[in-house]
Amino acid sequence: MNKFTVHKGLVAPMDRENVDTDAIIPKQFLKSIRKTGFGPNLFDEWRYLDAGYPGQDASSRKPNPDFVLNQPRFLGASVLLARKNFGCGSSREHAPWAIDQYGFRALIAPSYADIFFNNCFKNGLLPIVLPEAVVSQLFDEVAAFPGYQLTIDLDRQVVVKPQGEEIPFEVQAFRKYCLMNGLDDIGLTLRHRDKISSYESQRLATKPWLAHTMMPGA
Repeated sequence: MNKFTVHKGLVAPMDRENVDTDAIIPKQFLKSIRKTGFGPNLFDEWRYLDAGYPGQDASSRKPNPDFVLNQPRFLGASVLLARKNFGCGSSREHAPWAIDQYGFRALIAPSYADIFFNNCFKNGLLPIVLPEAVVSQLFDEVAAFPGYQLTIDLDRQVVVKPQGEEIPFEVQAFRKYCLMNGLDDIGLTLRHRDKISSYESQRLATKPWLAHTMMPGA
């Protein structure tokens, strides 16, 4: 998982409330057994005019010119600005995978669905919660100023506007630690690999039969 310390990026506005996970990554793409390749299908039904299916060549599709991520001024955006209850619906982890693999590093919204919120942290995304009035002001500023960028300093827990104004945000200490050190659940476990290896060696020394592999049908 990539570390998150300080990120400066172009902001794209998703000006809809209650965006659910089926809109973020439609159900047909959940058939994939891989954890990669979901970026081209982020917001698939809104982003394209034709129907999408797994394994499709995105370059041959018909983009919807009215959809925000297809507008030239938002190409390359890495901060997603959203409205309340973003990520509601089913608990699919594919939603943060798709957002991350598109190129977003952080989200800003007044609120998120709980499971989606937790899944973001587990996959290297920073979901920032700000008051609704503050988020609305950011929407206005993004609309008014092409190329609008924000700097997100996780260590200091502030969002910095282009003119230097800082907006503080809260983040749970353990989640902050994991993001700043690039640690997912597996990474957290592997910090103790020496102790794990020592335990396994001691266990096999006292119970050597555990080293034998069961044969199929045994």
